[in-house]
Amino acid sequence: MMTKKIKLLDVVALTVDIPEANLWTGQVGTVVDILADGSAFEVEFCDRNGRTYSSLGLIPEQLMVLHKKSVSREAA
Repeated sequence: MMTKKIKLLDVVALTVDIPEANLWTGQVGTVVDILADGSAFEVEFCDRNGRTYSSLGLIPEQLMVLHKKSVSREAA
């Protein structure tokens, strides 16, 4: 179940292993293109130096949008 529409440049994590691409659940990538009217997405995976090591089309069920939100000390 997808709770947020995936958008261009969203940071996402894999929810499944894709061994043929040497990608594993939890790896983080960036949506670089929206394919098939939003039913698939080109996701780019980069190393710590910003070099792309994989780029492939994925469906929404294979992705989880990551959110960065600050939390106050009182709420923690």
